[in-house]
Amino acid sequence: MRYLEGLMPECVLVAVHAHDPLTSAGVASQLRGRAEIVLLDDGASGGDIAPEAVALVVVDEVDDEAVRTVKSIRQGGCGRVVVVATRLDDRGLLSAVEAGACALMRRSEALPDKLVQTISRAAAGDGTVPSDLLGRLLEQIGLLQSQVLAPRGLTFSGLSEREIEVLRLISEGLDTTEVAGRLCYSERTVKNVLHDVTTRLRLRNRTHAVAYAMRNGLI
Repeated sequence: MRYLEGLMPECVLVAVHAHDPLTSAGVASQLRGRAEIVLLDDGASGGDIAPEAVALVVVDEVDDEAVRTVKSIRQGGCGRVVVVATRLDDRGLLSAVEAGACALMRRSEALPDKLVQTISRAAAGDGTVPSDLLGRLLEQIGLLQSQVLAPRGLTFSGLSEREIEVLRLISEGLDTTEVAGRLCYSERTVKNVLHDVTTRLRLRNRTHAVAYAMRNGLI
């Protein structure tokens, strides 16, 4: 992780985005003076935020405008977005996660210590969701897997069970002919599976595909 010259390694760069200057100033005042936080210039746009920084988006609710803001920040290169909302329900939670937020909290719970803790966890790659919404988020994920992905033979990784099995055998050193024999497929089918995986996931070759599967804990 890169940091601005002169900052301690544990400092987290934070850019505050709010719908009005008063809200922005209020949130910034909670963070200013904290040793572990360094505030970036007020009004920084998504494209101006350093990739290692955390964008703190403060909204009344996760509506279309809030979703566009999160997406814009992510598209600008900022990898971590924390959303603080006055009103946060199941729909808002899912919309924010889909847009690319890694952490969410209600404004009523955003006391200085907890807010800094959430920001620090986001910078470290961890996510935070209100406990009362976490169960419902997991339920929605389960429904997505069982009702949408599974009927199409897919998993959340973007790979089907057949694709994962082919990559597993390739990782064990089997060639195309051996994989086909082990799975009772034709060699052409195995080649098509590998081609589909590398093309869909924009991977360079079968070795890259195996590395992708191993990195994501699929094999």
